[in-house]
Amino acid sequence: MKRILIAIDYHPVSEKVAEAGYKLAKQLDARVCLLHVMANVSYYGIDYPTFMGYSGYDEMAVNLDIAQEMRSVVEDFLETAAKHLNDESAETHLAEGDAATAILEYSKTWNADLVVMGTHSHSVFEKLLMGTVASNVLEKTEVPVFMVPIKKD
Repeated sequence: MKRILIAIDYHPVSEKVAEAGYKLAKQLDARVCLLHVMANVSYYGIDYPTFMGYSGYDEMAVNLDIAQEMRSVVEDFLETAAKHLNDESAETHLAEGDAATAILEYSKTWNADLVVMGTHSHSVFEKLLMGTVASNVLEKTEVPVFMVPIKKD
């Protein structure tokens, strides 16, 4: 395994996922790419504490009605997250659309040997209604997937 794709979202638990995937990549002497899928623009306005070295954005500086502005915010998040790994060779990629579909498509495009992602704790009701990104990826993947368990505290 020489190419490890680490899927992260805009949530503090992504730090644990990125670090677990990066640790595995270093053990395997593999290349790393951090992938983020941009879906709902309003999601990025959530005020989380600093994680992965990223402290968010100044709401006054970003017009959420402009998709290009949001792309810039997400690109900044990815760049900052990659720097957090202290590895100049870490790549980043921003995809848009349905998260599971984008992860699967980019894993093929980038020729990933392994996909790393987190398993978010959702209620049983949420899982029944909409499934999860993780389960959708697992159902359709053509490459191995390393799942990092994430539990809400």
